Amino acid sequence: MPVPSDIQAHLDAQRFDAVEDAWLTRLDERPDDAPFFGTVGQALERAGEGDRARLLLEMVDEQLREAARWGARLELLQHAGALLFAAQELHPEILRTLGEIHGHCPSFSRMVDKVGLRRAVDDIPKTWAKAERLASLLAFDVGSIVHLEGKGAGKVTEVNMELESFKVELEAHPELRVGFGGAAKLLRPLAAGHVLRRCLEAPDELRRLAAAEPAELLRIVLESYDQPRTGAEIRRDLAGIVDDKRWTSWWAAARKHPQVLAASGGRHAYSWTASSGHAEDAVWEAFETASPRRRIDLLRQNAERDPQLRARMAAALAAHAGQAVDADPGLACEIWYALERHEALPGDVAWSPAALAVRLTDLEFAALAAGVQDRALRERTYQLAGGKRRDWPGLALRLMSQEAEAKALDVLAAALTPELLGSLLDQLLSQPRKNPAAFTWMVERARDEPEWLRRNPLRLLKQFLWSLTDEGFASFRSRLQPLAESGGTLPRLLDHLSDEQAAQTAAALKKTVALLDYQRHPLLNALYLRFPGLREEEEAPLYATRDAIDAKRDELRRLLEEEIPANRRAIATAREHGDLRENFEYKSARERHAYLSARATALDHDLHRARPIDPSIVKGDEVVIGSRVTFAGDGGRRRTLTILGPWNSKPEEDVLSNESELAQTILGAKLGQAVRLDDGAWRVAAIEPYA
Repeated sequence: MPVPSDIQAHLDAQRFDAVEDAWLTRLDERPDDAPFFGTVGQALERAGEGDRARLLLEMVDEQLREAARWGARLELLQHAGALLFAAQELHPEILRTLGEIHGHCPSFSRMVDKVGLRRAVDDIPKTWAKAERLASLLAFDVGSIVHLEGKGAGKVTEVNMELESFKVELEAHPELRVGFGGAAKLLRPLAAGHVLRRCLEAPDELRRLAAAEPAELLRIVLESYDQPRTGAEIRRDLAGIVDDKRWTSWWAAARKHPQVLAASGGRHAYSWTASSGHAEDAVWEAFETASPRRRIDLLRQNAERDPQLRARMAAALAAHAGQAVDADPGLACEIWYALERHEALPGDVAWSPAALAVRLTDLEFAALAAGVQDRALRERTYQLAGGKRRDWPGLALRLMSQEAEAKALDVLAAALTPELLGSLLDQLLSQPRKNPAAFTWMVERARDEPEWLRRNPLRLLKQFLWSLTDEGFASFRSRLQPLAESGGTLPRLLDHLSDEQAAQTAAALKKTVALLDYQRHPLLNALYLRFPGLREEEEAPLYATRDAIDAKRDELRRLLEEEIPANRRAIATAREHGDLRENFEYKSARERHAYLSARATALDHDLHRARPIDPSIVKGDEVVIGSRVTFAGDGGRRRTLTILGPWNSKPEEDVLSNESELAQTILGAKLGQAVRLDDGAWRVAAIEPYA
């Protein structure tokens, strides 16, 4: 942006104090106006007032950091980072700020590496390009709700860094994959309040609104979009929320609201406009008849509409919290957090989370925690109590029996002493059904906790397999199933088994119905690799010549190092071509991927049981694997058969697999012994090595 004319006039006249006054005024009014501060700061630098510019920018930076306005701080660094920091200091500050903004995202750290933000730290222009790419990709991180045109809304359930793809769970397409390159074109992230997201996450709440507050539901729809919506588009948005029989009456009631504005022109489209009196009256009427938690929602949704309305709602909520604190302390806490967020708290109150954390008994505090329905607010309550209560470790252990959210369990577990944590792990291993949520959490976290895996690996493995089929864990199965696959807890358990436990594990893996074959086979192969004796006891050797074994090893290497990676790249390329239903290249690449993976798995399995045939063991007195046998028949007939392994078998050239029925007839025959082959009676005339 250009330097404002009044600032430029001060600069031209060298009235730098006046520039500073204007700067401070802007800082009070709009501390996040990074373009202004960056432009004026650079102008001061050019005017020889670099020290002044840096001091003023440091004031802005400090205010933004103290207010945790990290998005504004990132913009400030982009406009004025070169003035604020030396070149070697700017990159760490950018990375730190990105961490504050996106650090909550599950894939943040891995995505930072993926876009290369930790490389070429001196190339700041490239750093900003990477930061922009990071933000665009994290918009589709695990848990994000997105919309795919023509397919509806869904949830991102996996980020695959190797394939550079997002896995999206849609109702009609439970395993749709979209490449990093095509995500921004195909997927639209849905904000928390977007109607399509709420249809997915809270359809019952929207149905209640449809019946009780038609206009409120329409507001949600209209405010979900930047452009006006036609009646047909609104109806499509609310499919499954407002049924066809009720549509006419609902639409007639909803569009009568004074804040619904019909667009002029030929297109019958509607938008929601913020009129003054009518809007506040409607909000207050809804507030008066709403449930307490709905009132919290209304405060959140309308706090910025009008200061007086906000004050009225805040006073009503505070009064209700004071009356309900004994019966529902959890609700009182949620109200306190809501009022704090909107800077509408009354003076010191006896129902603040801090006050309640100090004065409540263990049982009362457990009831409070159970009453805080919002997971993030429960976490805050736990963290606050941890700094207030001396008995917090013991109380945190008790709370883990009623907490269901993994992140909240992390907060509680962090408060436990090593002894209490060990007691908890033993209890969960002993009786997982008493606390399915905590057991699932333990299995998830054990993946990255070697000490937990070593604690009782066989017991954990058996209880994990049992949980996959127990109805008490039905709601947790989607979290447990992936832990049986590569990189999950179950494969990592195998590294901590003793010889005796390994044998029991092999039996358990074979017997369980909880695993599919594609999950079971890699686990057994990994177990056999670590404990070769198990494979020798349970599986027959596969005999082959050394040349055949070398050829199969070379084939496996080509599959793993060349063909499968090349096919993955083909999948990623084909995926970005658009509609996967009509994408022949994508389907073909996926089918080839399945074939190549199955072939590699089978080869790896066979190579682990392959045994080279040693010609030196052929002594000439008995037929063994590796023998070339000459038979003599009636009338001077002669016939020669060679017995090798299945990889060397060529029946048309009289080379038999040792596993064939004819070879089984010959093996063990002595020199001079009569044998019956497929074409009559013969005598073993000579036995020699195949090579």
